[in-house]
Amino acid sequence: MTLKPLCDRVVIKMVEAEETTASGIILAGSAKEKPQIAEVLAVGPGGMVDGKEVVMQVKVGDKVITSKYSGTEVKIDGEELIIVRQNDILAVVD
Repeated sequence: MTLKPLCDRVVIKMVEAEETTASGIILAGSAKEKPQIAEVLAVGPGGMVDGKEVVMQVKVGDKVITSKYSGTEVKIDGEELIIVRQNDILAVVD
C-alpha cells in the first residue's frame, strides 16, 4: 500500500535515535529522546490551503527536523509513518 498525501501534507519516517552518547555511554531504551530527524517519503502537491497559496519546499529523500509531537502516526505494511503539515517541518538537514 502507498500513501499519497493531499494539499500541504508530507509523509515522513523517523530516523532511529542514537544508542550511544558522544562519550560512548550506551543508552537504555527509556533514556532515549524521541527522534526529531525524519526522512521524507512522499510530498503533497501544495496549492490553496486555508485561502493561501502553499508551495512545497521539501522533496522526497530530504532529511528534516520536525516539531517534537506533531503529525498523525499511521502504520502501513508494518512500517510506522507520520503524516505532518509542511509548517510542522522546522528545517531540512544537509
